[in-house]
Amino acid sequence: MASYSEAYSADRSLKGKLRRRLVRLVHTRPLATTPSRPMVSFTFDDAPLTSAVAGAALLETRGLAGTYYVSAGLAGTEAPMGVCAEPVDYRRLAKAGHEIACHTYSHLDCGRATGPAALADVTRNAEAVAAWDVGEMVSFAYPYGDVAGGPKGALAKRFSTLRALHHGLVEKGTDLNQVPAVGIEGPEGEVVARKWLVEAKARSAWLILYTHDVRPDPSPWGCTPEVLARLIDQATADGFDVVTVREGAKRLGV
Repeated sequence: MASYSEAYSADRSLKGKLRRRLVRLVHTRPLATTPSRPMVSFTFDDAPLTSAVAGAALLETRGLAGTYYVSAGLAGTEAPMGVCAEPVDYRRLAKAGHEIACHTYSHLDCGRATGPAALADVTRNAEAVAAWDVGEMVSFAYPYGDVAGGPKGALAKRFSTLRALHHGLVEKGTDLNQVPAVGIEGPEGEVVARKWLVEAKARSAWLILYTHDVRPDPSPWGCTPEVLARLIDQATADGFDVVTVREGAKRLGV
């Protein structure tokens, strides 16, 4: 199975690094309010089938729901983290209360695309997902976590939140067009996520966690069911409200 680095890599050049710094200063939409209590969202990018089955089950057995950022063009295909879920899986997820959110149609690198190209790909994704009967997509995540000014500006008014991959918490002043998130991935994923849970509880903030596959032998971008279960249980034991991204934004008046 090809790795992400073999299949495609976001721009790692000096120009790309500078762009990633500068884009956080443009087309901003600061959050006007602060959460009244700590919240956490468990999200899954690309929706490998294992996340739609094992990941969903871990949340559902606890009466909770997550957010699945979906690229319709990947449905049923073999991705670096395993086979992706199909429309029948997304319909089941939606009926169980999970949120189906947008990740572009083709897993487009919004760091290299133009604004019109990003908008067209997102529109194509919405049209494809509309046929699945899973509800309207109001949340968005940039594939690879990367974005340039054109796509950021073009998508700014289309979604309640646009999630990136830089670490941080959602609180007053956070840019809703480039929301931070923390990955549950790799050998240090659980340790890093636990540190951010502690920080979010102390600051009464909203933490968005993400992963890809959920299986005993995860890819470098996934986690095991045991890790995900422990993080869910820690969050609930520490008094977090576990919410979908859509619900978290709604609570903050977005």
